[in-house]
Parts: sequence; structure tokens; C-alpha cells
Amino acid sequence: MSKKHQDADVAFIEALSELVNEKDLAEIQVKRDYDDNSSLNVRVTRYAATTSVAAPAAPMQVASPAPAPAAPASAAPAAAPTGDPADDPNAVTSPMVGTIYLQPEPGAESFISVGASVKEGQTLLIVEAMKTMNQIPAPRSGTVKRILVEDGSAVEFGSPLVILE
Repeated sequence: MSKKHQDADVAFIEALSELVNEKDLAEIQVKRDYDDNSSLNVRVTRYAATTSVAAPAAPMQVASPAPAPAAPASAAPAAAPTGDPADDPNAVTSPMVGTIYLQPEPGAESFISVGASVKEGQTLLIVEAMKTMNQIPAPRSGTVKRILVEDGSAVEFGSPLVILE
């Protein structure tokens, strides 16, 4: 690689990093082909996969029972485990990078709530990726024990979304 390409690449990576911060993106990946023998493949990530999920998970769990203390579903999260949700064998994970939506459209009722029973194949939530709404189905029947993401939040591939027991 020539010195010219190297200097240009460093400036390009710095610009991508600034773009990730300015636009509040989780990550960006770009590939530049210079010629048959030279290319640059860059992935700039704002957070590690576990960090991006752990931060929203704790406030979500604490905040969700407070607005509706009389709701019967709010009693279930009180005994929630304090371990990393990514290690939970009952976690339903994201199959892609995108933005989470808990309801089919703004103002509509959520697909699921804590304590709700779901059937295999039932839509749990939506992950928007590249302007495409991808329904995430329940891999098995069970009860929603925890919702680990907030509506409108960004998720990474493999991020835990819901604990389904």
C-alpha cells in the first residue's frame, strides 16, 4: 500500500468514526476497492455487542414495573436474574443488526409484554434493517419473562432481545 493510500485511509476511517458518533449509529462497514490487488475493508463499531445490550437492559427492567405497579405482569420481573442476559439459554437473539420496534405501528399495542404467553411462530417484535421490517418469531411456545430492549433502540447481530421460558 502506498503512503498516499495509507494517509487517505486514516483520514477516511477518522471521518467514519465521526459519522458514527454524529448520527448515533451502532456501526458502519465500508469496503473500498483500489485495484485488483488493493482494497480497504473497514468496520467502525461504537459499542461492543455486550455493552450495547447491557446498558438498555438494566434500566428497562427497573423502569417497566414502576409505571404500572398494579399490573399483574409487573410481579414477574421482580425475581429476574442479575446475570448477563446473553448467557441465558432462554434468550431469543437478534438475527441481524437493526432498530427494534415492539409494536406493528406507532401507537398500536405491543406484540408482547412481560408475563404474556406466546406460541411458536408468533411475532415477538420487529427489527428494521435497511428500511425492511423483519418480524422476529418466537422460536418456541412459552412465557415472556423479560424484554431486554427498548422500542426504537439499536441492536447488534446476536444481541439478546427477550427471555422466553
